[in-house]
Amino acid sequence: MDKIILKPRREESLLRYHPWVFSGAIAQIVGHPAEGDLVSVCSADGQLLACGHYQIGSIAVRVLSFDEDPTKPDFYLRMLTRAYKLREACGLTSSADTTCYRLVHGEGDSLPGLIIDYYDGVCVLQAHSVGMFRAKSVIAAALQELYGSSLKAVYDKSSGTAPFKAGLDLVDGYLYRAPGFKADELTVLENGNKFLVNWVEGQKTGFFLDQRDNRFRVGALAAGRRVLNLFCYTGGFSIYALAGGAAHVDSVDSSRRAMDMVDRNVALNGFPAGLHTSYCTDAIDFVKAAPEGAYDLIIVDPPAFAKHRGALKNALRAYQRLNAAAIAKVAPGGFVFTFSCSQVVDKEAFALAVFSAAAETGRSVRILDRLNQGADHSVNIYHPEGEYLKGLLLYVE
Repeated sequence: MDKIILKPRREESLLRYHPWVFSGAIAQIVGHPAEGDLVSVCSADGQLLACGHYQIGSIAVRVLSFDEDPTKPDFYLRMLTRAYKLREACGLTSSADTTCYRLVHGEGDSLPGLIIDYYDGVCVLQAHSVGMFRAKSVIAAALQELYGSSLKAVYDKSSGTAPFKAGLDLVDGYLYRAPGFKADELTVLENGNKFLVNWVEGQKTGFFLDQRDNRFRVGALAAGRRVLNLFCYTGGFSIYALAGGAAHVDSVDSSRRAMDMVDRNVALNGFPAGLHTSYCTDAIDFVKAAPEGAYDLIIVDPPAFAKHRGALKNALRAYQRLNAAAIAKVAPGGFVFTFSCSQVVDKEAFALAVFSAAAETGRSVRILDRLNQGADHSVNIYHPEGEYLKGLLLYVE
């Protein structure tokens, strides 16, 4: 294993178990590691601190272990088992009403660069680093051992997430399929609601599992209300609102494929067609054109407006404009659920953007709750950057 030697006094973050080594902290590289290779990380005085995947960029090492040897054959099985036990403790692995969850959430499960979502026996893997991409076959084998005969398939969907490097075969495909299993889509349950998940054609791994708890909150407040779901994707919030007794739900997304899936999910759950309307159009234009007071509950869940710090300023302006439109249009006594999934937008910045939006409308707005990602999207206490989803539940008079 090649060795990374840090500059003096640059080991403090690793002693606090932060799982990243930045390139500026490196004094010397002993050996010639290729991107994705396992390397050891040592302090300036030679103390072994950690082991992880080497990569080219501002983050030079993603730490896999501070105290174990990641070269051992059972390393990934042990780490996946730890991740599984957390979901088991949260009641997700044995629930009759929920058959989907995130099994691995990168740094939150001490496997930086790796995402694995579980859909009723199908595991969808996304590698965000060269190291994890190169380990995908070993990970697939560990998943087979973890789930045994209940595992239907392991699908690699890393083409849009793994760094583009010469020599990497960035083509999505199956790493494992049980005999006789040929589907690219299946129906999962989430709190008793049915959803079609297509991991081949859908965004991300096929479904946004991080909003499970927040969807439940929408359902609990939807009874008798007129609901608008902006950036609805495949209609997660819409289905919960209909199940909660909403008077009517409008779902809006610019993707025709997503809107087709919304309609299929509405039909799958047996809701009368007259309770729901799909609009394939720009969500921001739609809410700006909506009559004032037309909706009693509005969900604002846009895609990431900022994927890097250089886009932060423009993203905050976009959040402000979008939330001002929603707050202005919701009926008196109505609710607005508003979210940001941009990791570079922290809670304080997002709250300030929403505050500015409320002030722009001149309406009386109160924060009823602060919302975040579900427990299966766990956050390593030593890596607070993993808490990417933030939201506010607003009451507007």
